[in-house]
This record gives sequence, C-alpha cells and structure tokens, in this order.
Amino acid sequence: MTDVTSSKSARHPHHWRHDLIELAALFTAVVVADTIAKTIAKGPEGPYLLVFSAIALVATATFHTWWARRRSHASHAPPAGDTGGRPAVVPAARPEPAAAKRPAAGGKSGADGESDAADASGPDDGSGPAAGTSLWRMRTTVADTPGSLAALCTVLARLDVDILTLQTHPLADGTVDEFLLRAPADLSARTLAHEVAAAGGRDTWTERADAHDLVDTPTRVLGLATRTALDAAELPLALRQLLGRCTLHSVPAVSITGRPTGEQAPVEGVLEETVMRLRDPHGGTLVVERPYLPFTPTEFARARALVELDARLGPRLPRGRDVLTLPEGNEITVRRADQRDLAAARAMHDRCSARTLGLRYHGPVGDADRYLDHLLSPRFGRTLAVQTASGRLVALGHLLWDGDETEVALMVEDDWQRRGIGSELLGRLVAMAEEAGCDSVYAVTQSSNTGMVAAMRALRLPLDYQIEEGTLVITARLASAHRPAGRTRPHEGSRPAER
Repeated sequence: MTDVTSSKSARHPHHWRHDLIELAALFTAVVVADTIAKTIAKGPEGPYLLVFSAIALVATATFHTWWARRRSHASHAPPAGDTGGRPAVVPAARPEPAAAKRPAAGGKSGADGESDAADASGPDDGSGPAAGTSLWRMRTTVADTPGSLAALCTVLARLDVDILTLQTHPLADGTVDEFLLRAPADLSARTLAHEVAAAGGRDTWTERADAHDLVDTPTRVLGLATRTALDAAELPLALRQLLGRCTLHSVPAVSITGRPTGEQAPVEGVLEETVMRLRDPHGGTLVVERPYLPFTPTEFARARALVELDARLGPRLPRGRDVLTLPEGNEITVRRADQRDLAAARAMHDRCSARTLGLRYHGPVGDADRYLDHLLSPRFGRTLAVQTASGRLVALGHLLWDGDETEVALMVEDDWQRRGIGSELLGRLVAMAEEAGCDSVYAVTQSSNTGMVAAMRALRLPLDYQIEEGTLVITARLASAHRPAGRTRPHEGSRPAER
C-alpha cells in the first residue's frame, strides 16, 4: 500500500450533515435550558439571558468545528512536492551500456601511444552475441593513475560498446586491462584500437571472441584445474586454453640417447615477455611461447599454479576402459596408458617383428625401446593401449602434441594385425584430437604401409598426401577446424562396446 492510499483511507472528511446534527443538538440544548430557566425563575431579564446563552453556545460550536478541521488537515498533510493528485507512474529505468556504468575505481589516466591492432573487421559469425553485434577480446595498457579507466570506458560507451568482463593485470609501469566486449557488427578492429589509443591506451591488441569466452575467469580456471587433477595429460591442453593461442614445448632433461640436454628451469620459473619457462614435474622444462602478445605476471602465476598442482598429484589416468569384441569373438580392452606401462610396452616390442618396428619408428630397430618412455609420457600427448583378456599388451596408439600440430601413431603386434584394432585406435585418437580443438592430425609412415593408409582413408575425412624420399605424410583435416581452437573440453571418445 502506498503513502497516498494510506492517507486517503485514514482521512475523515467533514460533511454538511455533521454540521446539521450539531446545530440540532445545539437548539435542543437551548430549548432545554429555556425550559429550565422558566421553571426556576420567571424574572424580567430571563429572555436576555437566554439570547446570550444561545450566542455563547453557537460561538463554542463554531470554534470546535474549526479547530477539529484544522487538526485533521495538519495530521494528513501530503509530503512536500505532492500535489494531492494521483501519484505519477515512473517507468523502470533502462540499463545504460556497461561501458558508461564502469566506475573510475582503480582509476588510470590516459597516455599517448600507437595501436598495433590489425584490421579484423568482417561479418558477425553469430557465435553467441545478439543480432547486429559481435564479441571482441581486447587488451590494452594504460597508466596506473586516477581517471584513465574512466576515460577508456567513456570512449567505449560513445562507440556503443558494452563491457561484459574486465580483468586487470598490474605491471611495474602501468596496468594491462583485458576486456570482453560486445560491439556493433560494423565496428572494425582498427577503429576500436584507434579510439582506445586516443583515450590513452597503448599496445592495444584485439581478437574476435565467441560464446565460450563469456565464462568468467575464476570458473574457467577452476575447470582447467579440475581437468588437470583428473588426467596428467590435460596439463598441456589446460595451459593452452588458459593462455590463449600459444605454442607449448616439453623439453626433457635427458635426450632419447641418454645425454643431458641442459634444459632445467628454476623452481620458480622464468618469465621473459613472450616466453614462459616452467619446471616440468616429470623432469625437464615446459616452454610456452606467444609471440604476438607478451605474458603478464598474473598469467605467469596462474600457469605456475597449474604446474604445481600437477606436481603434487603425481601420475594419474582416467579409470575408464572399454571392452570390445573382435569379429572372431575375442575380447579386448581399450584403456589409457602412461609410463607405468613401460615394461609391458617393451615386452610387446620384443614380440614384434623387425618389419613392424621399422614401419612404426622409421629408423634402426635397436633404438625402438628408447622412444617408449618419451611416447608414454603425458607431457607429449595421450596413449591408448589394447590388452587381451589375459592382460597382455598387443597394441599402442599415440596422440602426440607437436607444437601447433598433432601427430597420430599406431603399432599393433604382428599376431593381432588385420583385425580392425588399428582402425579402432585411430578413430578414438582422432575423436580425442577433434574434441581438443585440433585443426588436423598427421601420420608419418611409409608408402608400403598399406594398413596405415587404409586406416586413414577409413576416417572419411579430407586427406592431404606428401611424399619425400619414401616417407609418406598423411594429414587429415578435422571437423573442429571450423571451431576456435582450444574451446572445447577434451575427453575420451565414446565408442560402442562391440564392433
């Protein structure tokens, strides 16, 4: 109930009927008084006394009525500014653009600088933003002085740009502000960077974003930490998704030939603008490079926290496994493998022929065992193993992170070839690569390896062939090439239990 309604319901207005009743009561009283006067004393001054008494009674009644009305108006007076009419209906305020609402807290003032942003204008890809708008990620450096953030937000508001998220990365000589923006579709990256530079931003970088970037940073970091905790092979992928488009190399402390490489980062790690070096818990160094955008101390701290989490948890693999039935009725189990399967993998090597080992490793057969520790390490990719009902390892499939590219490799024991095991492993590896956001996978083999060529063709994906000195490189372009890399959560592919 409003104040106006309460006032109306509580007010008791006086009407002419009330006055008539009071006047009738007055004359009744006069008549009664006259009767009493005549009864008590019939003197010559009796009429005068009655007239004066009537006048006094009328004056008293009039004063009482005036005083009652005055008190009623004073107690129910409307608030200041109220005209007494129906209260005006105020429509709900429309929200202002987020850029205009950003406070100048932690304010920074403008600084002159040029923009390095490339013109990435183009039609909206429709990946999340409303019609007629597009999503942008923008990073710019401003001076750490009061007012500069307010100036930047004012420019964005003038361009009708909405700020969806904002992160700040403090530096020694300023602050890096990272924005997720919703901008009009016809606003180009060059125009946006030019206006930001005019407002005091420098070293401005812009990139198209999609709906996956709408996840807030704490939630995204917690998700990456959870994935890393469940699977040691997730660490390289988690670092890529945390830091954006970057290249990650795992440099072992000891080479395949057993010689020290001299690569061992300090425990606290090293940050060198566009290069980040972190100590690998499994030995060696994780080198992360992002030439187009320097790393900030905040990003370095997040990456180091992920690596430390991996070191504390130690070796681990998802427990999932699938039991498949081969055409002849034998059952096999497909599961993840790591360096704890090294002894079983070497035993499988001993049972393989020299031809099988030569087709797989393309080099001296005697060096085959030395590759296994590297291949089974979760730092370099993921490994699928096939074992029989008795627990004997009969096949290995590797998905290897090779910088920005991804390699697939297979080896099946001689007695278990031509049974569809290689195709099964390859299909699962490609599914894992596609869900990890890889654009393509490639296989290095020999022209005489008809089994590997047939398995790649069975994927029914666009294939590219390159032959150099008897070595055949087959590249398959994946369906995820049309999605932003590193946006989806990689997990094990699901296949039917029977084949």
